[in-house]
Amino acid sequence: MTILSELYEDDYFGLVTFDDTIESWKPFLSKATPENVTAAKEFVQTIEARHLTDINKGLMYAVEMLASEKSDFFPDMSMIILLTDGRPSAGEQDLSKIQENVRSAINGSMSLFCLGFGYDVDYGLLDTLAKQNDGLARRVYEASDAVLQLQGFYDEVATPLLLEVNLNYPGNAVTDLTQSHFRQFFKGSEIVVAGRLQELETDTIQTQVSAHGLEDQFVIESLAITEEWDSAFPDQEYVFGDFTERLWAYLTIQQLLDKRETSSPEDKENITAEALDLSLRYNFVTPLTSMVVTKPETEDDEEEILLADKLTEEQREDITEPVDGDPHFIIELPDQNDALCFNIDEKPGTIFNLVRDPLTGIVVNGQIIGDKKVIPGSKMHTYFGRFGIVHEKFGIRLMVSTKEISVSEDGKQVDFSWTNNKTLNGLNMDLQVIKDRSLTVTLKNSVKFLIILHKIWEKHPYHQDYLGFYTLDSHLFSNNVHGLLGK
Repeated sequence: MTILSELYEDDYFGLVTFDDTIESWKPFLSKATPENVTAAKEFVQTIEARHLTDINKGLMYAVEMLASEKSDFFPDMSMIILLTDGRPSAGEQDLSKIQENVRSAINGSMSLFCLGFGYDVDYGLLDTLAKQNDGLARRVYEASDAVLQLQGFYDEVATPLLLEVNLNYPGNAVTDLTQSHFRQFFKGSEIVVAGRLQELETDTIQTQVSAHGLEDQFVIESLAITEEWDSAFPDQEYVFGDFTERLWAYLTIQQLLDKRETSSPEDKENITAEALDLSLRYNFVTPLTSMVVTKPETEDDEEEILLADKLTEEQREDITEPVDGDPHFIIELPDQNDALCFNIDEKPGTIFNLVRDPLTGIVVNGQIIGDKKVIPGSKMHTYFGRFGIVHEKFGIRLMVSTKEISVSEDGKQVDFSWTNNKTLNGLNMDLQVIKDRSLTVTLKNSVKFLIILHKIWEKHPYHQDYLGFYTLDSHLFSNNVHGLLGK
């Protein structure tokens, strides 16, 4: 009733009801005239909860109905709004199959928005369906303001202004760009793009915004003037510079989490590790992390907040012992829903023995580095800047720093940098480098290591590039494994 009341007269709409039977108000779209809206509201009053819930068939019917009506008169502004208070209990009930069916049927031709009512709904499914089909999901709680919650949702999507919005920058001017293509732009919403500015020959950068309007192409070009860091963010206003970087990190994390929903199992591992790394590095609480507040032991002690990674049962089987900045060690305890978290403060240059397994012959050491300079009034932060991985039985030695990767096997040495994607398949070890992102080390019939490269803006006044370390398939270590992580 709320959404029907918000329709514009130029809109065309239809209604589909679904339980284990699929029915429609009319088999075609109707113009939102006052008469049609009144008739639709009368129909809505007759809807009752009856049987089971066939979300798959209901969506397939809606997509087919909308697709059959699409024409030049209906440009790509088409959307489906799915409202449900349940979870699949009839027809197709395999969630991955439902997602595949819906994505294949829509095929980028329309947007899917999902509204879940109450607490019995499978909100995870709705969220994934929406993200995979250029929409968004909202949970509507059972409360006196439910109508206002619905109205607030519809206000977000009621008035599409632009389609296929692209924010374009010169290819060699920016890196680490957050999402810069948006399928639609609604009235009352906003678009934010962030990235790192490269060294420029001049102090200007050409930008372009292009999109499809309701009737014609929309293009704006402008010449932006860059400012020196010191003048844009003087020392007393450094917090604003930090905010900009945190905004970039926040956007990147959110987009990585969304990207996980549409990625293959192979890619999901790296995406998860990257999102977790940024969450820990910038202290964001996300679905991958949890916040722990430690109570002071005495009145003179300060309360401390630690951010730890939070792994699902599926992830616990794949990724354990992440080691990251300042070094924070987080170890998932076997067969327990708990983790061990500890910090070790040492001077830059200190080498830690992380893993030593005498039976498999694997040794992993890590050397820490410090900030470029200490922020006045704070302590020196330390990070891992170099890792050494040795497999004595295979004669393998791998040195990884923030600048380069060096691998030696049977006396033959190969050096390469982080600046290109690279795959190296050896007799007893495989390496995969994702440019400026990660290195995956797979040892034959043994564990796998993932090393993340944290790139910091080279002109940052305090911080510098550092590394994060993750152990995968750690159950393949022997019971004699030792070291800071191993023991």
